[in-house]
Amino acid sequence: MPKSRGQGAAGAAAAPSPDKEPAPEALQEAVPAPEQELALDLPADPGDGAGWGASLAAALAAGGALLLCLMVALAALPALFGTGGESPFHWTWQPYAGQFGILPMCAGTLALTAFALALGWPLALGLVCWLLCEEAKCLAPLVRFTSGLVRFMTTIPTVVYGFAAVFLLTPCMRSLFGGTGLGLATAGLVLTLLILPSMLLTLEAGLKPRLEALCPWGQALGFSKLQLLRRFVLPQAGRTLAAAAVLGFGRAAGDTLLPLMLAGNAPLAPEGIFASLRTLSAHMAMATANEVGGGAYNSLFAAGCLLLGATALASLVLRRLMSSARAAAGASGTGPEEGRP
Repeated sequence: MPKSRGQGAAGAAAAPSPDKEPAPEALQEAVPAPEQELALDLPADPGDGAGWGASLAAALAAGGALLLCLMVALAALPALFGTGGESPFHWTWQPYAGQFGILPMCAGTLALTAFALALGWPLALGLVCWLLCEEAKCLAPLVRFTSGLVRFMTTIPTVVYGFAAVFLLTPCMRSLFGGTGLGLATAGLVLTLLILPSMLLTLEAGLKPRLEALCPWGQALGFSKLQLLRRFVLPQAGRTLAAAAVLGFGRAAGDTLLPLMLAGNAPLAPEGIFASLRTLSAHMAMATANEVGGGAYNSLFAAGCLLLGATALASLVLRRLMSSARAAAGASGTGPEEGRP
């Protein structure tokens, strides 16, 4: 049946125009109230149990570390407060004469760590600059191979480095410089290879996002990647450079096997770059197998306490540097992945 004119006009008035926006009242009715959303009966989050498990595991790990530090400190008290030859703070280690000084081992640890850092840190910085800034397409396969080789080096056990150095590097050092071939230089060169991948990957993780953030406009202005890295990224990357050095220090100071195999293990203060020495970690490994009780045994806990304190201090400094870097990136309005240089 044909509609009347009045009905057609009423229908036209009731039907909304396709170009006309809906009324705000209609939108408010369509959106549920917040209290209605909160009242929904949602299933329990399956990740809650995993969160409790992670918290328990973290608490157990922290408790175990604290208990270990407490045990070492308590065991080291008799040696730390000893007098005369019983004191570990002198320069003579002669257990059969009642002399238990560990200062030569402290000097050996510092000398070997400084040697490895003096070689490894500049090498890691130069290598990461080349990996990030090499633009020649013909060298791209070499860049990928080097990057993969560095990552593969992190998986090689320390004993492999040691055995390779004993049969390859030590005879060369003996033929070139005389002596036994075991000493500060031999152990330092191999220890440099050991800490190099960790420092390089730390530098790459800190420098690469900043360089990539600068590349679009920097290259448009005519800068090369190397110029951007040298003039803009490196001057503002002090925390990253220091973090790599601190990480290398902790890795070098705490290593046991390489100094034990390659440093010569003479309980004397190092007198030259080719002199034999003994580090704290190697000293603990050697003396533990031969000493049970007495002043020599107590001095091992003093050495362990010093070594634990040094590595813990390096770890705290590293965490402080990383947290301050994240805070600085947040204050500047950028994320940690793409902080300003």
